[in-house]
Amino acid sequence: MSGAGRDDAGAGGSLQVRGRAHTLGDHIDTDVLIPARYLVTSDPRELARYVFEDLDPTLRERIRPGDILVAGENFGQGSSREHAPIAIRALGVGAIVARSFARIFYRNAFNIGLPLLESPKARDRVRDGDELLCDLQRGRIVNLTRDETYPATPVPEFMQRLLASGGLVGYVRAVLQRGGPGGGAVESLGAGGAVRPGGGEEVRWLAECIQEIF
Repeated sequence: MSGAGRDDAGAGGSLQVRGRAHTLGDHIDTDVLIPARYLVTSDPRELARYVFEDLDPTLRERIRPGDILVAGENFGQGSSREHAPIAIRALGVGAIVARSFARIFYRNAFNIGLPLLESPKARDRVRDGDELLCDLQRGRIVNLTRDETYPATPVPEFMQRLLASGGLVGYVRAVLQRGGPGGGAVESLGAGGAVRPGGGEEVRWLAECIQEIF
């Protein structure tokens, strides 16, 4: 892959994101990512106009498609609403790297197709403008500017399939069109990625999402 953006590789390949880094601190709250006064719409393009408004309004002007946010501890704490990851993705952010993520933000991000990587070392080493290559499958972040590599937690296979489908809605739609998980009709999903019949991991994820909705 060349240039900024995302590469959804097929079976045996690797899901990678490449872009410039924009660094943030610890405990970034969803209310500063997208303030509550702008949550009168769910339109991603409209939300993107106000993302980072109470954190750093100039940040959204500097971000280009495929760029990567690199943050510290507990990114996305606060509200359980999906507006924050929706706004960040609509702005064109290719992935977020952090030491850790708030649990609900983590789920919401993958559910709408926004890749996240947890890395204990990246925030300490990465500087604004560094060119990064994030390998979600293998769990590593290559800093092409500094010729360094940082370990990260690999994204589980099922969640890679969520990303390849554009999020939970796309994943469920594809599974239903192919007969449902475990029905023997699921052969492939998104970007040519192979999909096995659904197992416990998928069931647990979907059950937790349904519990939060209802």
